[in-house]
Amino acid sequence: MAEIINLRTARKRKARDQASAKADQNRVTFGRTKTEKALTKAKSDQAARLLDGHKLDEAE
Repeated sequence: MAEIINLRTARKRKARDQASAKADQNRVTFGRTKTEKALTKAKSDQAARLLDGHKLDEAE
């Protein structure tokens, strides 16, 4: 025989789990210090400069 569940409780549990997952994602995305953000930006800028430096001109 199947277990009887309360749908209202199941919906609330599902909503709490989704909110918790979103909070975890926001902690990863926005929970960085100013120094970490600056370091990431500097690394991406440097990578972009290196990539642009290796591009060939259209005339060649």
